[in-house]
Amino acid sequence: MALDWIPRAPQESRMDFQLAREDLLQKPEPPRTTYEKRPLVNPQTNEPVEGLYVAWVVLDNEKQGNSYNLDMLAGTACAFDKASHDPSVVAVILTGAGDRFFCTGGNVPEYAEYMVGRPMDCQEYMQIYWHIFDVVWVSSKPFFRRVQGMSIGGGEEISGVCDLTIAADTASFGQVGPQHGSTAMGGAVQFKSVNMTIEDAMWNAISCEQWSAYKMYRKGYIHRIEPVLKQNGKFIRNPEVITDRYIDDGEIVYGEFREGDERKQAKELVKSLERDTSRLDQACNEVVWTFANLYPQQVGNSLGMLRAQKKTAYERTKAEIIWWWAANALPYGEFDMGMSSFNTAKKTGSRNIDMMKYRQALARGHRMDADLFEQVMPKPKE
Repeated sequence: MALDWIPRAPQESRMDFQLAREDLLQKPEPPRTTYEKRPLVNPQTNEPVEGLYVAWVVLDNEKQGNSYNLDMLAGTACAFDKASHDPSVVAVILTGAGDRFFCTGGNVPEYAEYMVGRPMDCQEYMQIYWHIFDVVWVSSKPFFRRVQGMSIGGGEEISGVCDLTIAADTASFGQVGPQHGSTAMGGAVQFKSVNMTIEDAMWNAISCEQWSAYKMYRKGYIHRIEPVLKQNGKFIRNPEVITDRYIDDGEIVYGEFREGDERKQAKELVKSLERDTSRLDQACNEVVWTFANLYPQQVGNSLGMLRAQKKTAYERTKAEIIWWWAANALPYGEFDMGMSSFNTAKKTGSRNIDMMKYRQALARGHRMDADLFEQVMPKPKE
């Protein structure tokens, strides 16, 4: 029996579910977040698939380590939303501009010069931040991060919501919050306790020690690593990292940074080597292609169920984050000390306060005030 009598919308009609602000994605120069639809490519033939795309979202602020200001943060949320509701997009790749930095976190000048002393603005900021995560939680599209350089602080956190990580072997990962008056509560303390053992998560999220891509891979935090350095036309593994052995004197050394003169020599060698991200890009294509050849509804359902682990961990602490950051951003507190000392490092020669003097003052019962702030802050060079 024909079904023509049943009212239907036109066969190929579609509603518009976009919430994106296009102006944030169309800035002519950095700092900005850019959005580009690149053709889905068959990695075996290098041929594009007609009508299907991969959305590339790029954090573009190289002069400041690809750190994100408010507009970049909002732009990322908009780009994710735009890609999520585009039926021609099969996957999203988040990366940074250039080859030195993936993202070094929130923009320190914006934090130190504007956010300090504005608790209500801090609350508004975190709502924009949350939207990035909220888009991913409900999206049927896979989100991948292409880490081609340093992934530090908040850059390591906003990207931690992505489903899989493909990294250059020159990338490094870590948190810096406790060293600069903040807590890695924008995803690190939540997600790393899901991906890693609780012991590893404790150390990585709090100690401010930087880990290589190989160590993060060994700890189960990233999916795939590709070399990007070339010597005499051939790809070589990052010489700054131990990759040629696993055990040394009973200790696991695979993925650890070399030390002493070995590290210095390796750094000098790296400076002279050609960088080529073709294998990294090929790896991204291969991962995307795998997902593109699966039923999209089943991929989306699987992602939603697996993401629930991260989402649950984040939602457990989400309510406290907004109030804590607002309180922590009051003048002369630890956030002000950390961000202001970092922001004025060119004038003082130091990014850090005198931590022992600060702790000693607290032990004596000194109030958190302008006097204490002045005592512990580094002083401008004459």
